[in-house]
Amino acid sequence: MAGKITIYFTVNGEKETRTVNHGLGLLKFIREELKLTGTKEGCEAGECGACMVLLDGEAVNSCVVLAAELDGKDLVTIEGLAKNGELDRVQQAFIDHSAFQCGYCTPGMIISARALLNRNPSPGDKEISEALSGNLCRCGAYVEIRQAVRACVKK
Repeated sequence: MAGKITIYFTVNGEKETRTVNHGLGLLKFIREELKLTGTKEGCEAGECGACMVLLDGEAVNSCVVLAAELDGKDLVTIEGLAKNGELDRVQQAFIDHSAFQCGYCTPGMIISARALLNRNPSPGDKEISEALSGNLCRCGAYVEIRQAVRACVKK
């Protein structure tokens, strides 16, 4: 098949094999092919963080990654954070601290916070701010968002 590649990957704990066009973006692949619509489309330039996903544990803007780059990797979307019907503690903290208004940025913010806490379970305020700096909240809920992430910090 000219212009296509078969990729093998894991998405939210499930092994997958798909054939994709070389130029297909990861964001479109996640939303349209995998039907996981929690990952939001924002700027399509890697600037707003709405499309953030975990790729091999690192937060990445899916709008600037090709689906073909998924080959051999582990992808976690916002839908994959909850386990056995239980929200991830970051997801729960966002609810507990009302860390959203319109909610459009929330999946990306939660993914960025989860990546930070995976790297460092006890980040300080500066690290939290840096980890979230690639995510824009048009509603201005930054205070509540930082409070939610702080609530997840291991003492």
